[in-house]
Amino acid sequence: GVYMIGRMNFLYTLAPDALTVVMWVGALTAIFAATIGLAQNDIKKVLAYSTVSQLGYMFLAMGVGAYAVGIFHLMTHAFFKACLFLGSGSVIHAMSGEQDMRKMGGLKAYLPITYWTFLIASVAIAGIFPFAGFFSKDEILWRSYSAHHYGPWILGLVAAVCTAFYMFRLISLTFYGACRADEKVKHHIHESPWTMTVPLIVLAFLSVVGGFVGIPHALTVAAEKIGIHGAEGATNLFGQWLAPVFAAAHHAAPHGAEAAHASLATEYLLMVVSVALALASIAAALFVYLRRPDLPATIARRFRLAYDLVYHKYYVDEIYEATVIRFTMNLMRFLGRFDLVVIDGIVNGCAALVRIVSRIGGWLDLRFVDGLVNLVADLAMALGRRLRLIQTGSVQIYLYTVLGGMVAILIIGIASGSI
Repeated sequence: GVYMIGRMNFLYTLAPDALTVVMWVGALTAIFAATIGLAQNDIKKVLAYSTVSQLGYMFLAMGVGAYAVGIFHLMTHAFFKACLFLGSGSVIHAMSGEQDMRKMGGLKAYLPITYWTFLIASVAIAGIFPFAGFFSKDEILWRSYSAHHYGPWILGLVAAVCTAFYMFRLISLTFYGACRADEKVKHHIHESPWTMTVPLIVLAFLSVVGGFVGIPHALTVAAEKIGIHGAEGATNLFGQWLAPVFAAAHHAAPHGAEAAHASLATEYLLMVVSVALALASIAAALFVYLRRPDLPATIARRFRLAYDLVYHKYYVDEIYEATVIRFTMNLMRFLGRFDLVVIDGIVNGCAALVRIVSRIGGWLDLRFVDGLVNLVADLAMALGRRLRLIQTGSVQIYLYTVLGGMVAILIIGIASGSI
């Protein structure tokens, strides 16, 4: 979907109402899925809803006309999310198939490579400078803010805070503290083989350096001002590479130049605020789950309604089950019964009628048609038998027959006066 909108950018740019819908759907999806990730205990579910949330970021970028930035986040997200999913697979492999984070803990000592690569990817998805997620995530937020879409910007910022919190909640429950696994499972915990750890290292490396191919203009200017050597030549390589694809949309966009005229100071401030909030969220997660492990249960009891809402994924599955699935199943049962009783009844009735007509036709054919045909044949055979009697082979009989015929002809001729 992200690629499709990016590829069809020239059409979406000419339909601002459609882009507005895309923008709000993306922003709401980002915060919706991020809050669900806060309460999940299955390590894969946390990452699954994190993926949904990050897809919301990409659609938010598309909705505000930042097509190249949305594709850029698609790329950087591929690096750290692939690392996280592969890392979770390494953890599940070590835990003999266990996916509940409440039954893990202390795996840092058993899985050092998995831990460090997972930590790097988590910092990247949290949007901490200079990891890959910072460049793409903050650029999306900045493009939303600079285009005066403050509502989606706030939702995206809150989603970023939630992202940092649930990722370090995951790390705290999985890698820190005492191991809560069963003794039988604990005895078999070991680091994954090189076939898993080498890809983890490669993906972690890309999670660190992947963002530097899309350095925003504001950071290039800042680097030049503080005198970093070579900064004057730094460019947004990814954006330049995609520039021909989005050229038509850039010229047709009604607010295409707004970001360029926005204050660099404001952009720097928003970057600092975003990173500061992410760091504060990380610190809060580590404090709650390492220093005050009793606090989550207390908060869940005090805010039971809100906790149940996010834990049960806003009851989307239940609502979908009660409406779409149940309606569809009932409709399918009705149609199945209709097919069995009505459609099959008509088909079977037609077949029975054809059988009855065929039996009647067969009886008529046997009794009347065949009878008439056989009668003609019998008459022909009887006549043949009678005529065959005169074919005796005796010359005398043939002579008498000829003489009799001649006599008959003479009599007829005399009687008629022709002779």
